[in-house]
Amino acid sequence: MEEKKISFEEIQKANETIKTTDIKGKDYAEVNQRIKAYRMVYPNGTIKPEIKSLKDGVCIFRAEVTNDNGDVIGVGHAYEKENSTFINKTSYIENCETSAVGRALGMAGFGIDTSVASAEEIQNAIENQKEDKKVILATENQIKMIKDMMSDEQINEACKLVKKENLNEFTIQEASSLIKKLKGGN
Repeated sequence: MEEKKISFEEIQKANETIKTTDIKGKDYAEVNQRIKAYRMVYPNGTIKPEIKSLKDGVCIFRAEVTNDNGDVIGVGHAYEKENSTFINKTSYIENCETSAVGRALGMAGFGIDTSVASAEEIQNAIENQKEDKKVILATENQIKMIKDMMSDEQINEACKLVKKENLNEFTIQEASSLIKKLKGGN
């Protein structure tokens, strides 16, 4: 079989067909768009995703893409945790596979005009950041400590200062800070 040489221009021409998704003002190529562009250039190439690890709710994938001659032209890896995002509650394995494939295609030059990261990866990262910013309320023990150290009137004043209706609305950090001040700390 005669080896087919692909030019950068052919990959670039395929990349021009990719529709992108705007995420926070930046365009990202979705994995399905990268696959379409890849197939335009390498209709007989292969995409080989492989689970490297799957245990304790953590999935690691490796994917490689080959040209029509079977030569590896891109490799990508991905890591996902079960329940880390809404989609990962039911589909963390599939999500991980898609990310690894998208990264492998990116390493092969597909959909990288704006970023190697795919739209799916960026959306997942944003969801993970939202999860990290969830408010954790004060513990029952913290509320009890504050009530033991302050009068009802003082508690009402403290609530007004942080714009809360009552102690149950305090975050764990706000309660810790107040307890520290009541104990004579800074």
